[in-house]
Amino acid sequence: MSIRAVVWDVDDTLFDYTTADREGMRSHLASEGLLDGYGTPEAALTLWREVTDQQWARFSAGELTWEEQRRDRVRVFLDRRMTDAEADDWFERYIGHYEAAWALFPDVLPVLDALAASHRHAVLSNSSIHVQDRKLRVLGVHDRFEAILCAAELGVSKPQAAAFLAACEALDLPPHQVAYVGDHPEIDGQGSADAGLLSVWIDRFGGTATVELPSGRHRIATLAELPAILGTDSRFGAPSTFG
Repeated sequence: MSIRAVVWDVDDTLFDYTTADREGMRSHLASEGLLDGYGTPEAALTLWREVTDQQWARFSAGELTWEEQRRDRVRVFLDRRMTDAEADDWFERYIGHYEAAWALFPDVLPVLDALAASHRHAVLSNSSIHVQDRKLRVLGVHDRFEAILCAAELGVSKPQAAAFLAACEALDLPPHQVAYVGDHPEIDGQGSADAGLLSVWIDRFGGTATVELPSGRHRIATLAELPAILGTDSRFGAPSTFG
């Protein structure tokens, strides 16, 4: 049966999170007078990403609320005791710099236009509605999606099958009629495949080109390849880079 809908990840799939996070934190640390305190800017950015991943894992496991994981990111990164208000204020100052660097990847609007008439669209993100709803509005694509689902409100996160199935339920479609597109090979790629969706992993940075993909999973380097996988006639559909 044909694919009738595409469910999208947001960060590093539609939205260039890696660049925005790097440039936003670099600007923030400079404005706070902290950029030289970590040896090099690159070391500071690496530590920030490591702390973010650690605290996000705790949030995904149900150990922290959304607000608590943000506060603990700040406390661990700075290695400093802080009140909730102090941590919130520091994070909000960072957010100002981060948002100034927001941008879609250049292949996003062309593929959304190419698939607008043939497929329905939704979002499933391991974030919160508060964050992703506003982000998609600022980026000008919010109205492209019928539903926006996020882990913080669902109470379940990718790669758990229940998260992907919730997106299918929101579209009132069975999993085999839905494709999922995301940037993480396990969380997005394997998780959606295990839940019965057509799995499309976008490997934008080409870091693991030798990985063998199980049956039912596709790997692309650009969203221009997606229409061909979905069987859609489009000038944006290109043969898969990875086969």
